[in-house]
Amino acid sequence: MDDYENESLPVGEAQVAEAMQTLQRYKAGKAALDKRIVDNELWFRMGHWKNYQNPMMPGKAQPSSGWLFNSIANKHADAMDNYPEPNVLPRSADDEDTARALSSVLPVVLEQADYEQVYSDCWWRKLKTGTGVTGIFWDPAMRGGIGDIAVRSVNLLMLYWEPGAADIQASPDFFSLSLEDTAQLSARYPQLRGRTASVLDVPRYIHDEGQDTSTKSVVVDWYYKRPDASGRMVLHYCKFCNGVVLYASQNDPALAERGLYDHGQYPFVFDPLFVEEDSPAGFGYIDVMKDCQTAIDKMNHAMDENVLLSAKQRYVLSDTAGVNEEELADFSRDIVHVVGRLNDDSFRPLQTAGLQGNSLSYRQSRIEELKEISGNRDMTQGGTAGGVTAASAIAALQEAGSKLSRDMLKSAYRAFAKQCYLIIELMRQFYDEQRVFRIVGESGENRFVPFSAQALRAVPGGSVGGVELGSREPVFDIVVSAAKKSTFSRLSQNETAKECYQLGFFKPENADAALAALDMMDFEGIEKVRQRVRQNGTLAQQLAQLQDQMVRMAAVIEMQGSGQSDADGLTRSVSSAFTQKNGQAAATKLAGLGSALPVAAAARAMDLH
Repeated sequence: MDDYENESLPVGEAQVAEAMQTLQRYKAGKAALDKRIVDNELWFRMGHWKNYQNPMMPGKAQPSSGWLFNSIANKHADAMDNYPEPNVLPRSADDEDTARALSSVLPVVLEQADYEQVYSDCWWRKLKTGTGVTGIFWDPAMRGGIGDIAVRSVNLLMLYWEPGAADIQASPDFFSLSLEDTAQLSARYPQLRGRTASVLDVPRYIHDEGQDTSTKSVVVDWYYKRPDASGRMVLHYCKFCNGVVLYASQNDPALAERGLYDHGQYPFVFDPLFVEEDSPAGFGYIDVMKDCQTAIDKMNHAMDENVLLSAKQRYVLSDTAGVNEEELADFSRDIVHVVGRLNDDSFRPLQTAGLQGNSLSYRQSRIEELKEISGNRDMTQGGTAGGVTAASAIAALQEAGSKLSRDMLKSAYRAFAKQCYLIIELMRQFYDEQRVFRIVGESGENRFVPFSAQALRAVPGGSVGGVELGSREPVFDIVVSAAKKSTFSRLSQNETAKECYQLGFFKPENADAALAALDMMDFEGIEKVRQRVRQNGTLAQQLAQLQDQMVRMAAVIEMQGSGQSDADGLTRSVSSAFTQKNGQAAATKLAGLGSALPVAAAARAMDLH
């Protein structure tokens, strides 16, 4: 451990001090975003009134309605209904087998990394803060020391990059901060003993119970890109705490020239909801809806006060009225004593004006405004108006009203594709040993697929005319689709499959007409349907050719052995099998095969999961 304290190493305390100055500059440029993130968390928890002071009504209740929360929760549900699934496509015909294996292995890697939970957490943060961040790392401690890919949802509040950079990959330095227990850090890193005084502060969320951070220290993961001798940008990594270097890739002989990751990218993928210029972070629905939600809460507060005042009887009482005030205020007393005579000038009830209809209408209009702003109208939740009761009509309204959700999902799928590319690059670098993955085959059976980095690494390109062509590294494209679909999407796909079956698309004799119709149609999975129709048509042609060949063979046999009774019997049996329409076993078998083809094709086209 003394090597890390040696100033002759590429990364020491002097370099860490410079990195701290860079971090402070980045923090100053991100201060406004950090404040907005903390405020939005309060808005999501409906505790935003903690940031406001109302001197007119101290100590009184300040209600907060859940319209904003309901909108955010519905959009998160839309995201979980469309959980992504990768499909890897090769750019070269030589890589088809590898692409097919990756399409099967990638979902298993994501499942082992608990990606569904990461996807959910990332979407919550995307909707609340405007940006979801996912980290793709190599964890050498996983799988008993063999190492594996770790996918984590990262808190945007603890990330810092160069101010003004629209893409984090363009930032020369990138910082990821975390709070860890000081005692555990000292036990793990002996060079940190005696250096436990925290020299860095981080923004924190506001909690009702409060959090004690006196026993914690800020650990900084510093990623930075520097050119090597050939000019290639190399990604390096340094972990430090309280000014002490805990680990640095440039101090590691195995990584000093190579860098942390071969792909040379920061292992973070940003997914902004609404893009802001000159920033990789965006803004979310809370930033758009908070003003309208504030107006609704203020009106709710005023209306609640009015209802309480109207429900409670109050009086205007003169000092000369002679009424016992304690007895008047005590509703358990049946008799209230009075000195002298009462009249309307000294004692009368105080009337509170009730809520006006226009006030209620205005509040309802603000609620409708919030729904329109967020795209969370009643029809997207199954509600209808105007007498719409048919299930198909309600489903059509829901589909038409979900275009904002589809737009959000498109951006999430683009970010998911970037994450898959990073995962493939980590597999290319670290999967030295062969690993076996259990996948589910097309028929539902379990299959065990071996996979290693050998299939992803560069292969020799051969030579032409004695000139070496160099090596070629497999490159892939990733197409993202929804693995878990909404109920409406599944029903719609199943209805399409049934309609195609009823119209005879899967009958072998209708293959040409079905392909012509499919060329004018567009729905998810159309390529599989088109492929199945082609297979049915090809099989029908093969059956017809086989029938002609058998008839010709029967004629030849009859000509060669016309005097033999066996040949006559064979000729008659073969000819009748293909010429008679009814009553023969061979024709029955062929007809049964022809009817089985469309049934099997329709079953493959339907989505019953």
